[in-house]
Amino acid sequence: MGARGAPSRRRQAGRRPRYLPTGSFPFLLLLLLLCIQLGGGQKKKENLLTEKVEQLMEWSSRRSIFRMNGDKFRKFIKAPPRNYSMIVMFTALQPQRQCSVCRQANEEYQILANSWRYSSAFCNKLFFSMVDYDEGTDVFQQLNMNSAPTFMHFPPKGRPKRADTFDLQRIGFAAEQLAKWIADRTDVHIRVFRPPNYSGTIALALLVSLVGGLLYLRRNNLEFIYNKTGWAMVSLCIVFAMTSGQMWNHIRGPPYAHKNPHNGQVSYIHGSSQAQFVAESHIILVLNAAITMGMVLLNEAATSKGDVGKRRIICLVGLGLVVFFFSFLLSIFRSKYHGYPYSDLDFE
Repeated sequence: MGARGAPSRRRQAGRRPRYLPTGSFPFLLLLLLLCIQLGGGQKKKENLLTEKVEQLMEWSSRRSIFRMNGDKFRKFIKAPPRNYSMIVMFTALQPQRQCSVCRQANEEYQILANSWRYSSAFCNKLFFSMVDYDEGTDVFQQLNMNSAPTFMHFPPKGRPKRADTFDLQRIGFAAEQLAKWIADRTDVHIRVFRPPNYSGTIALALLVSLVGGLLYLRRNNLEFIYNKTGWAMVSLCIVFAMTSGQMWNHIRGPPYAHKNPHNGQVSYIHGSSQAQFVAESHIILVLNAAITMGMVLLNEAATSKGDVGKRRIICLVGLGLVVFFFSFLLSIFRSKYHGYPYSDLDFE
């Protein structure tokens, strides 16, 4: 028994412990250092992101829109990490820039930002900022931007796409339209709350008081109420206001005109058939009124029984008004609807 067990003990005594290859220790050490470095880098990114969000929240607690220069723009908007969306208005509000549209757009932008800041849904996923041309010229150059105002959305990840630039020329810059665009880009829905505006109520009260006072003073003679000419003038004013696009202006809030920042040229007629300026609607109103006046004179010349020579003059004046101003109206229509084949007099 002892003899048979001796070789077995010798074999056990002859076995050596199995160790890993000597060259694997540097590999494991390198892997360990790499994991530590990656973990430290991730922790550093998280700390940097937390610091950026805390800074933005602090600014938002003071003002719903915070201004940015080139350094802040690159740190909080362009540079990662970022887990929030940023809406930026690029503008030129300094008086020497003479950008009235920028001031109007800024008022709507302020209403939108305040609506978000003081809403119950406010969180650190969406912020509003502004870059003025005189404070961030390098930002305008970096983005190849040559017009103001411009609204852009910078998403949490990746670069802004074409749809991340708000189509101000076509839609206008009303706060409600901006809120709809933001909802499409960020899934954040903002309910716009406008500050109370009593100008309409005051105007209505003054109008009612004026009409009531007039009726009281003329209470013994109310024949003017049955004056057909007066009611015709009131009706024409309403028709001119509606057909010139005043209701569209009230809903969309377009700028009054557009000034080219390069050559300073002011455009009163929008080049697209999908939009218009406020000045454009005023021009259309005047043209429609002049055409209507021409038609009234033609009707007067045809139906009156006065002197033939006087009637001829009235007819020529009325015909001239219709032809001239209707041709002008057609030229505006052709400039907006490119390819429209018809015209009277060529004003282009």
